[in-house]
Amino acid sequence: MSCRTEELLEFLLTRRSIRQFKPDPIPDETLLKVLDVSRYAPSAGNKQPWIFVVVKDDEVKKKLAEVHRGATPLLGAPIGVVVACDKNASPVSYQVDCANATMYILLAAHALGLGAVWLQALRNVEDIQKLLNLPENIVPVAIVALGFPAEKPLARPRKPLEEITYVDKFGNKFST
Repeated sequence: MSCRTEELLEFLLTRRSIRQFKPDPIPDETLLKVLDVSRYAPSAGNKQPWIFVVVKDDEVKKKLAEVHRGATPLLGAPIGVVVACDKNASPVSYQVDCANATMYILLAAHALGLGAVWLQALRNVEDIQKLLNLPENIVPVAIVALGFPAEKPLARPRKPLEEITYVDKFGNKFST
């Protein structure tokens, strides 16, 4: 493998979920770069059914953080980004499409020196729609807490590859 390939793989392996943030604001240009990159995420039929609601207001972030206990990193994040999809534009795959856009946000943030954590929104769709004035067809899939990292978490353990990899059908272990 080339040195560049190794660097790219290392980039992917070093992304972490960041839940503690410095209070420093994110420049709008940096935020817009993150969102611009996320537009290039794959979507079924290239429908691009996503929208991004940037949440800067502390009161709105507080209300979003209250939707479920896992959303509390928003309280310390300078910005929250709600990734929502138009289920009418992509009725079969809108959740996957928005998941892809969310992953691109996380990777772009990492590339730009920001920290981020994915906070799922699917348990609280109606609450988030009401809070953000989203129409019924715009479904929030994820909330991303975003900021400059105030922590450097270690990698968490991963399942062994041989435990999760099969050939041709489930049960046929992949062996080398």
